[in-house]
Amino acid sequence: MPLSIRSFPRAIIHIDGDSFFASCEAAVNPALKGKPVVTGKERGIASSMSYELKAMGVKRGMSLREIKKICPEVIILPSDYETYSLFSKRMYAIVRRYTEAVEEYSIDECFADLTGMRRSLRMSYEAIAEAIKHDLDTELGMTFSIGLAPNKVLAKVGSKWKKPSGLTIIPANRVETYLSKLPIDKIWGIGPQTSAFLKQHGIQTSLQYAQKPVEWIDANMSKPYREIWHELRGEFVYPLTTEEKHDYQSISKTKTFTPASADKEFVFSQLSKNIENACIKARRYELAPKKIFFFLKTQEFRYSGLELTLATPQSLPNEFIRLVRESFDKVYRPRTPYRATGVVLMGLEHNKEIQMDLFGAVSEIIKWKPVYAAVDAMDSKFGKHTVYLGSTMKAMKRGAHTNERGDAPGRTSKLFKGENRRQRIGIPMLGEVK
Repeated sequence: MPLSIRSFPRAIIHIDGDSFFASCEAAVNPALKGKPVVTGKERGIASSMSYELKAMGVKRGMSLREIKKICPEVIILPSDYETYSLFSKRMYAIVRRYTEAVEEYSIDECFADLTGMRRSLRMSYEAIAEAIKHDLDTELGMTFSIGLAPNKVLAKVGSKWKKPSGLTIIPANRVETYLSKLPIDKIWGIGPQTSAFLKQHGIQTSLQYAQKPVEWIDANMSKPYREIWHELRGEFVYPLTTEEKHDYQSISKTKTFTPASADKEFVFSQLSKNIENACIKARRYELAPKKIFFFLKTQEFRYSGLELTLATPQSLPNEFIRLVRESFDKVYRPRTPYRATGVVLMGLEHNKEIQMDLFGAVSEIIKWKPVYAAVDAMDSKFGKHTVYLGSTMKAMKRGAHTNERGDAPGRTSKLFKGENRRQRIGIPMLGEVK
């Protein structure tokens, strides 16, 4: 039976790719379908796995060595993020056939607002959701789980309700039926600490939370959890963010490399590459940080880092690297194997106008700006890191992973005619099982 319009004062869908990375690999190479596939070879831990592996108890973050013990015939692949990104863009494009109001939430998820589209598409909201799912499944060669509900939180409940390949409809007049069966810690946005607090107050299910009096919610919960409470009650609180993001509170870049290294210059070079990457993104959005934080991670997953303050907010890596070089020995421990470096740009502000100073720092920034404008133009034309600093050379020459973890994904190792390592057309490469 068609749902009444009262069932959907707003009609929001959440689309979630099922085991997205592993499914992309199987879509590109159909010989992988139905087989135990895991991605993440370059990191040594599982990034994504097929449902055949999930049925055996394999979870994200498990070591590949442990997975081999559980399933000796597992097919281990390096992550091919370029291909995953291409499939992600195709997913968004398919959804936009039905509505322009699409929020690109992550590489394998999106929200879409179908409100008011029933008349123009001459379909019920149920039928629109079914049509979107059909197009995604058939055209991308993988399955998606979809939730249709009056708001984003409930749509998320729906997409997780039945996986894989589920389509769950939660109209406003049936919200209680779903929430009564849903543990409070399964709600999007409610983490372990908050769920533990709620359980201490006798709240075990999402429905019990939604039925709490507003006075108790206002007295005990902060704004984000008050907003979730409203959405669980069927109200529309969270709007969709459909425009491209231009503002960031911080920008972070982290890179793991294998095997771990105690070579000081190589570790610094990896950090230098992260700094250059973070600055590239900051310049793209005309942002400049007031502070930077850099860190090193040992083979035993121990972190050490340092926060540095810039004399003038900027997004050119020269000064960052100079400051980090001066402070590096405070963080680096000789003869200690490191497996990752990272940098966070903090206190970001728009960098359109620079006020002159008395000590020449700003004039130095102004001198380098046209240089990096040219670097960014070359990167845009020929690919990222066409030009890079000498401090980044060791990281670029050796790469992040060697030995068997250094296997390149199919999209980068097999090229179409006319492509090169830095310039490729926007379609995935078909491959073979090896």
